[in-house]
Amino acid sequence: MTEILSLSKARKARERADDRKRAEENRAKFGRTRSERRAVDLTADLDRRRLDAHHRAEETGSPDPTD
Repeated sequence: MTEILSLSKARKARERADDRKRAEENRAKFGRTRSERRAVDLTADLDRRRLDAHHRAEETGSPDPTD
């Protein structure tokens, strides 16, 4: 004997599987954990502070080259 198949249940199951697959792809593509985002932010902040520390101060007593 063959199993009786409900077409609406099969369609809904297929749609749920497609949604789960799409969600997994989006998590891989866009998703980052809170700790990963925080680590990136802290690294960017540290890099910015290091760069600012290496800026040279403008000399106030230098002659203006446009004169």
